[in-house]
Amino acid sequence: MEELKEIYRNRIKATPQKFTREAMNKVHWEARLVGIRGARGVGKTTLMLQHLKQLKIDLSDSLFTSLDNLYFTEHDLYHLAHDFVNHGGKYLYLDEVHKYKNWSQEIKNIYDDFPELHIAFTGSSLLSLKDGNADLSRRAVMYEMPGLSFREYIKLVHGISLPIVSLDDIIKHSDDISDEVTSKLKPLQVFSEYLQYGYYPFVTEGKDFYFQRLIEVANYIIEAEMPQLRRVETSMIPKIKQLLYIISQSAPFIPNITKLSERTGISRNAMLNYLQVLHESKLTTNTTKPNQGLSLLQKPDKIYIENTNLMYAMTGKQTNIGNVRETFFLNQLHNSGATINISPISDFIVNNSFTFEIGGPNKDSHQIKDIPYSYIAMDNIEYGTSKKLPLWQFGLMY
Repeated sequence: MEELKEIYRNRIKATPQKFTREAMNKVHWEARLVGIRGARGVGKTTLMLQHLKQLKIDLSDSLFTSLDNLYFTEHDLYHLAHDFVNHGGKYLYLDEVHKYKNWSQEIKNIYDDFPELHIAFTGSSLLSLKDGNADLSRRAVMYEMPGLSFREYIKLVHGISLPIVSLDDIIKHSDDISDEVTSKLKPLQVFSEYLQYGYYPFVTEGKDFYFQRLIEVANYIIEAEMPQLRRVETSMIPKIKQLLYIISQSAPFIPNITKLSERTGISRNAMLNYLQVLHESKLTTNTTKPNQGLSLLQKPDKIYIENTNLMYAMTGKQTNIGNVRETFFLNQLHNSGATINISPISDFIVNNSFTFEIGGPNKDSHQIKDIPYSYIAMDNIEYGTSKKLPLWQFGLMY
């Protein structure tokens, strides 16, 4: 265990505290078992190390380790926890739990057998964590960690702090928000950066290989996780990649299952299953009309790529700006906790109350003129009007 402690000491010394994700304030760290799931690269590891640093406790009372460490090829997690507690350990934080066989069962046993121990864990395999959630139900407090909001990107890259705003703030006080933001930076210029490179914190490492890393993540999910965790036959991997590419080319994608099956050679039931798995993996986002649940055997009304950075990585110069705008709006409101559905008349219905049309500065309001509580989320404007609200402001909601 000493080598793990040494690695932990070195990592926590190197952990920056200048920027912390908003998720830090949402996690109930006092709970005995906390799970944080999220896509690769959104900052889960840094979040846990920052929290341990903020505790200001003796380092011997805590231990952070990644379960993909070679140590675990010859040692098991349960006995590590046993030894750690016997030496006075109180906080055991585990990273990349999905890399460890039977991780959820062992964490359950540790939780039950060592009531004095506080455990937190993260995982990047959303499929694995969903499966393991059954073992830890009624024990773990689970959190979903999204990528950076536009507001967080501004703080991370440009060092400018902005307050979180609510949907009600944007609707009622849009001019005040614009006044505050434009006094500190040019939002349209920074917004254009964010749409392409701003969703993942590793943007600070440079943009040269940014898109390549995103494609590698998508390939890993399809090539490794789906066969292992969803029993997808390896012969289907090229077809699933083709399916994802088709979606990316026309997102928001309105699926015609029959035509998709003919084009890809995937059967109808398998197609519905793959669409659901892509959604669970955070590669896509399935959306429906209000009051319409999404079951496994029901096709979504529209499918979006999960975030705009992933869109640019997949489609490059062919990326449609109208699709980018809709994807941004859906992603940011969904991550902020809003309920968002497809509108049969316009683009989206938010919280079952507000209708939103998404567009550029020339978008007119004739489509929603007779709909109460309806607005245009408009790109390329710094200030709005009563019905036309700057699109970038919806990136300040978390």
